[in-house]
Amino acid sequence: MLEQRDIELLFRQNYCEMNHLAKVMLGNDGEAEDVVQDIFLRIASSVIAFPSDQRPSVPQKSGNYLLVAVRNACLNRIRQKQLHEKVKNLLPIDADVDLQPIDKQQERFEDIAAFVDGQMEEPHRSIFHLRFDEDLTIADIARRLDMNPNTTYKYLAQCLEHIRQHFHIH
Repeated sequence: MLEQRDIELLFRQNYCEMNHLAKVMLGNDGEAEDVVQDIFLRIASSVIAFPSDQRPSVPQKSGNYLLVAVRNACLNRIRQKQLHEKVKNLLPIDADVDLQPIDKQQERFEDIAAFVDGQMEEPHRSIFHLRFDEDLTIADIARRLDMNPNTTYKYLAQCLEHIRQHFHIH
């Protein structure tokens, strides 16, 4: 575990370069700062452990290590956003449904859930319920079901396509 003074030294030596890389990759100052701060929080709480040859006493190596951490964190954030957008675009909200009384909307949701339970096979059924009943992310569902996130997304997309076709949702 790094001592507080080592973390402060890392911060002073590397913050500007780390923040710049994150800004370039994410295109958003606030998100960039969040990514860099998260990395330093993870270092402080020992979630990220520095290899012995990359301690703050070796500034160049520790700087490279931190830049790789920023790159990976940014790529993870970008992937997460892309998956979120894909899922959001899979089943757009129908304006007609929003204007229906709540009991009609609830009835439609129950019809969809019954269709999924009666017509879908595993893992489609589980993925649908984890996503929409438990409000889990694709990554969380993939971890829970021990699946690749891309495979999980593919199954969710297939499930939603069957729902659209069955209920004539466009």
